[in-house]
Amino acid sequence: MKVIIVGGGQVGSYLATLLLKDGYSVKVVEMREKQIHNLYHDLPAEAVVEGDFTDPKVLEAADIHQADVVVAATPTDEGNLVVATLARFEFGVKRIIAVANNPKNTWMFTPEMGVDVAITEADLIAHVVAEEMSLGDMMTLLKLNKGQFSIVQEKIHSSSIVAGKMIRDLHVPAECILVAIIRKKQVTIPRGDTVLMVDDEVIALVSASQARALADLMGATL
Repeated sequence: MKVIIVGGGQVGSYLATLLLKDGYSVKVVEMREKQIHNLYHDLPAEAVVEGDFTDPKVLEAADIHQADVVVAATPTDEGNLVVATLARFEFGVKRIIAVANNPKNTWMFTPEMGVDVAITEADLIAHVVAEEMSLGDMMTLLKLNKGQFSIVQEKIHSSSIVAGKMIRDLHVPAECILVAIIRKKQVTIPRGDTVLMVDDEVIALVSASQARALADLMGATL
């Protein structure tokens, strides 16, 4: 997959590093001298494209015609919207992700402006904090389908109502599947007659709407 990241600040540079490690083809477009210097230090030279991102010729030099995804991560929301509209309507890129630096501007980041997914740092942090506070000791390992489902891990507390019970006797939420149990460093596949023990670590796939119910079921009883 070919990805173009427009904006080589901390977000763009870090994202490029992660994607390159995963084997993606990545180009980062940047026009600020200080950021360009940092990019050449952190990334392969062929991954850096110098120039004004509002100039279509610069985007063409980054092979935007071949891009599967464009990420607009400039320091201004105006800049990110310019990138999105150019990428979608001038070059026909199919997938565009844009950073809204100011959460109040998120309403402008719409498909009509060329944006498929709008991301705000403040919104991400707020949601993560709120979720972690609401789920107690349950740990989110992976989010799926844009956060609609999660793979989570919960350790069975000594006061949990599920300790010592068979899985078939539990009132597990409808949109939840127990995937694995880690017991004394051994992984087993849970079945109906499997008895949950104190200190078992349960791995489950659960919908976002029922994660709280699963956390209440597996967690400590107050």
